[in-house]
Amino acid sequence: MSVPILAAAQCAVRAGDIEANLALHQKFMRRAQGLGVGLLVFPELSLTGYEPTLADALAQDAHCALLAPLRALARQASMTTVVGLPLRSPDHEKPLIAAFMLHADGSLGIYTKQHLHPGEDQYFSAGNGGDLLQLYEVPIALSVCADFSQPQHAQHAAARGAQLYAASVLIGETGYPHDSALLQSYAERHAMAVLMANHGGPTGGWAAAGRSTFWDERGRCVASTPGTGNRLLVVSRQSEGWAGLDAPLSDPDA
Repeated sequence: MSVPILAAAQCAVRAGDIEANLALHQKFMRRAQGLGVGLLVFPELSLTGYEPTLADALAQDAHCALLAPLRALARQASMTTVVGLPLRSPDHEKPLIAAFMLHADGSLGIYTKQHLHPGEDQYFSAGNGGDLLQLYEVPIALSVCADFSQPQHAQHAAARGAQLYAASVLIGETGYPHDSALLQSYAERHAMAVLMANHGGPTGGWAAAGRSTFWDERGRCVASTPGTGNRLLVVSRQSEGWAGLDAPLSDPDA
């Protein structure tokens, strides 16, 4: 079995500028490819920014053409990539907050955020979650921001056999101590590693805290980015346990 190499893409995105954010995502993906990453996870609504008031105008269909370059790159790099977009669904009046799974084999999966923060229901509909990912023979559960605020979400993931809980989030400075402690507790309680991909810059009026983090199955912090900005948090599991590194994007203008 190949060595699992996972990464959180901590990105500082532009509000509502999908074209610019697509270019930034491609820079992250190429940097991750060079590091041998097999699973790359971006933050919540990474392609638009967390912009509830713009969500309806920016919402995309499940098989939207704008994802084509990212899907092609994910396939070329053999790297399953999770990106965030508002999803337009015929079954819902309002957009869903979706995590699009661009699989290494060219296929597409979608996870939709199940639990909304207070006030989000003005702009979004609640989703239905999604299936576990299988990568490196490891079952992986996805979570989008407020999902992890509900302990039963992580508990249900563990009950389904997840060995890794991958959370795409927007966590601000004031909420970071509580939220990071909650994610750490899931790792310790459920013997389930946790990868948290946070935004690296302001979005939707929030000052994102950055500090994307990976906790191992015992709840130990293996690695974390030192602050905000465009950075990759890369972790790999070796025979002696997990190891991690912080890898800024090589392009200073990214």
